[in-house]
Amino acid sequence: MQSLVTLSSSWFLSDFHFYFFAILSAMASADVRKELLDCSICLNIYTDPVTLRCGHNFCRVCIDRVLDTQVGSGIYFCPECRAESVERPVLIRNITLCNIVESFIFTQPTQDETGVFCTYCVDSPVPAVKSCLHCEASLCDKHLIVHTNAPEHVMTEPTTSLGNRKCSIHRELLKYYCIEDSLCVCVSCRLDGEHQGHQVEILDEASEKKKKRLINVLQELISKREETERRVQSLQERWEQVHENAAGAVATFSALLTDLRRKLEDLQWKVLSEMSREEEKLSLSISDMIQQLEIKKDQLSRKILHIEEMCNMTDPLTVLQESDIEEEEADNEDRERYDKQIHNGGHLDVGLILQTLHTLSQIVGGMKIEVYVPKPADIILDINTAHNKLHISDDRKTAFWSETNQNRPKTPERFQSYNNVLSSSSFTSGRYYWDTDCSTEAGWKIGMCYPSIERKGNRSRIGENNKSWCLRWEHSTLTVIHDSKEIQLPPNAFSKRVRISVDYEAGQLSFYDLSQPIGHIHTFTATFTEPLHAVLCVYWRKVNNVYVDSWVRILSSQKNSM
Repeated sequence: MQSLVTLSSSWFLSDFHFYFFAILSAMASADVRKELLDCSICLNIYTDPVTLRCGHNFCRVCIDRVLDTQVGSGIYFCPECRAESVERPVLIRNITLCNIVESFIFTQPTQDETGVFCTYCVDSPVPAVKSCLHCEASLCDKHLIVHTNAPEHVMTEPTTSLGNRKCSIHRELLKYYCIEDSLCVCVSCRLDGEHQGHQVEILDEASEKKKKRLINVLQELISKREETERRVQSLQERWEQVHENAAGAVATFSALLTDLRRKLEDLQWKVLSEMSREEEKLSLSISDMIQQLEIKKDQLSRKILHIEEMCNMTDPLTVLQESDIEEEEADNEDRERYDKQIHNGGHLDVGLILQTLHTLSQIVGGMKIEVYVPKPADIILDINTAHNKLHISDDRKTAFWSETNQNRPKTPERFQSYNNVLSSSSFTSGRYYWDTDCSTEAGWKIGMCYPSIERKGNRSRIGENNKSWCLRWEHSTLTVIHDSKEIQLPPNAFSKRVRISVDYEAGQLSFYDLSQPIGHIHTFTATFTEPLHAVLCVYWRKVNNVYVDSWVRILSSQKNSM
């Protein structure tokens, strides 16, 4: 009996879910489904739904991406209600909603990957098998049987864009393509309408021609993508090579220092041992001589005392009867030993060792470790090269775009086609850097170029030739350009202050964002064959028919030393 009750209960729940989701499926395009089963971020049915503390649900992947974008702000908030949290919210899996979504997907009818439903099946969505262009309706198998077969009823594969297949003026099927106007037209447009007398093609023929053109474009894009992939692979190999070389150099340097440190420690032990031995040897010799001299001093003191007593006697007989005291003989051997100890024996014999160590110290102290520390460069703009739409400040540090023509004389050095200006000085060797402050309202280019760059025509555009390298700011996007090859950089916070660093011998030109901390933007690698000049290009821009200030300012090198 209990089994029967359980079975009956299970059947009831299953049947309940079936009818619940049948109703929900019938309302699949209504606001109810959007409110209950659609993620407010991706606008699709939930995938692995999770719940925030405020109670709102999202796909796990969707909310993770949103929270990742909020990391830098220090505050996390719900995209739905804007509820804030200092710490990153914990995502709790909504098991109930997961089960509802799975059951809903399970009860959905097969859509044959078209997503088009029968127009006349209003009780529940039924996949369409055909669409009628005349009726502008989609039909399932059942309604297709009773549909009229009149010639004007043109049947196609299921589609949702039925209205786009008819002329908006004559409400006739679009059958032709007007080559002159690049539009799809109907028979009436062709014979009596505004396209009368125009060259037209049947849609199929025009479509095939366009497909052929697209295939050529596709092949060209595929070739460019393959070339880009090869460049990426080449750069990755270069990156790996740099790291391998650096790792090898570090390992070699560490091994040499370890060996040198070990040898110095051995030398230290030997020198200190030898010095201790010499010290002990000299100390014993000196102590022995001191002992002998003390004995001799005592003997001399006794003789002196005896002679003084004899000299003080008054009885002549006693003085004469005393035995004579012999004079001390010269002790040349003791004197020589004394002189040797005093003048030569007071120093340890480590002169050669000290000389070697002094030499080693001078070598180590005189070593120049090559660390990339470029020097600040004092950049001054050359007015003789400035385009006539550029206003150069009195200190020749800032270039402004000017609506007024500056009327400077036309010379071979002056840029004629684009708003460029070069620096007066150039770099032919060494490592230098210069800093800029740039407007973000309009566009600009900054970088380096050869003096042989063209001064007019498209080849004078900075970055659009093999004689210039630049960083471009345009439409709030950073791009690096050389030889007409552009690399768009990922969107990041930008401080509008840029450092340009050049290592002429190494063939490196680098750009840095002077934020806190300094961030690396990009590095060009090349073999420089001419002097390098700093180059600026300033664009113009209108907002509400008013020109926006556009400028690039070179910062003083004294204030921006590394």
